Amino acid sequence: MEALKPTFQLYEKKFKALADQNRLEILFELCQRGQTCVCDLTETFGISQSKLSYHLKVLLEANLIVKQTKGTWSYYDLNEKEVNSLLSEEICCIFRKTGNKAANNSCCC
Repeated sequence: MEALKPTFQLYEKKFKALADQNRLEILFELCQRGQTCVCDLTETFGISQSKLSYHLKVLLEANLIVKQTKGTWSYYDLNEKEVNSLLSEEICCIFRKTGNKAANNSCCC
């Protein structure tokens, strides 16, 4: 169990980031648009830039989005690898009962 603590902390950060409707909407918007300028996100969500920046910071720290700076503008995009891995075999295998591993041959364990 002690060996899994860092893994649990990592997932806790990711799921906390997802536990907010604004952040889920931001992720959805980035999924639909692809790389998007922060100025466009501010217009889309109609929230103050400070609130948007806070939500983007939480998503960045959870590694759910990536940021690229071009000149004075920041562009954000979905970190597809991280988002796709959230409910992947990796996390499912952590919580799969030992006796059930054989039942699902696709398990990474």
